[in-house]
Formats: sequence, C-alpha cells, structure tokens
Amino acid sequence: MTLQARTYHHGDLRRSLVDEGLKLARSGGPSALTLREVTRAAGVSPNAAYRHFADRDALVQAVAGESQLALARAITARVDDAPSGLGRAEASIERLRRVGRAYIDFARSEPGWFELAFFTQDTRASDGIVTLDDEVVAPFQLLMDTLDAMVDAGALAPDRRPLAEWACWSAVHGFADIAVHGPVRWQPPDVIDALAAAVVEAAIAGVRGTADPA
Repeated sequence: MTLQARTYHHGDLRRSLVDEGLKLARSGGPSALTLREVTRAAGVSPNAAYRHFADRDALVQAVAGESQLALARAITARVDDAPSGLGRAEASIERLRRVGRAYIDFARSEPGWFELAFFTQDTRASDGIVTLDDEVVAPFQLLMDTLDAMVDAGALAPDRRPLAEWACWSAVHGFADIAVHGPVRWQPPDVIDALAAAVVEAAIAGVRGTADPA
C-alpha cells in the first residue's frame, strides 16, 4: 500500500495522527511523541504532519488536550457513580471526594497520559487560570464546578471558595506525582489507596475549614 493510498484510507489524517500520538504517549509519555514516530505509526511520511501541525509542539499540545479529556471522562464517571440518598450538602462533598480520588487513580492507571496532560505550558499570562489552547482545561473546570456546587449546597462557605481549586489541585496533583514517580510508588496498592484517601480528606477539610470533612 502506498503512503498516498493509506492517507486516503484514513480520511482524517489529523485525527489519525492524534490517535497514534495517544497510543505512543500511553506507554511512553511525552518523550515518545515525535513527529517521526507518530507519522510512522500512521503510515505517512513525516512531511505529511506539517499539513496539520506547525511543529512537534503543536502535535504534543493536541494530544495533551485528548489526554485531558480522558482524565475528565474518568472523573465524570466516578462522580456519576456516587451513591444516591445523600443530603444535598453531603452529596456535594462526596462529589469533591470522588474528583480527587479519580484524579489520583487516573495518574496511577494511565501514567503516560497523565504526564502528558499537564506537560504543555502556556507561554502567555492567563490571569491565574490554568489553560490549554486559551480555555480552562476540562479536569480543572470540573473541579471548579464541583466547588461552586458545594457553595450552592451549603457545604462550603462562600468566603472560602476563592482559589479553593488551587489548594485541592495542589494536594491531589502532588500526591499523584509522588505516587507515580516518587517513593510512594513502591508501596503496596492498598497502602497507596489509604494514603490517597487521607490526602483527599485533608484537602476537603482544608478548603472547608473544618476538622471533619464528612
């Protein structure tokens, strides 16, 4: 099969390149994403990638966006699986708990995608908002929406809401990183689970200003 024929068969070459990038990043993280390897996996010449991406950074950013969406889907699935029958305030706290635990679990189960999801960095000031392609990234938006819902439910005082997402994100991201790359990764899974739960509970208690987040 010629390169031209395979490209035509793919139809959407940009989508194919992103998909192949996701496969490579899943096992190898950001360093696995090179134009040569991605185009080789897609069955096209390296020059073909430049029809859709200005350079490697543009490709990495596109694949990183897909990794962020995968993380957001994992968080949403965990939140949607929350038990019913909870009071409104308790339910909003449980959702935040699930956001944090899903974030850590995703890092542990998909380390390549997790590393890639936060590999890209903006080169322009963004008024304190975490962005990718000038938009609030999906997982961060889910966290902010969850905190806003806690205020509406009476589980988080309005005066404690400003910048609460940064405290939560710093706690869970920091633990996720040391659970994947640090000494915690050598611990048995049940120990890591227990530590993750403790970190999330501490983050909840911290943003709420209470001794007992539940």
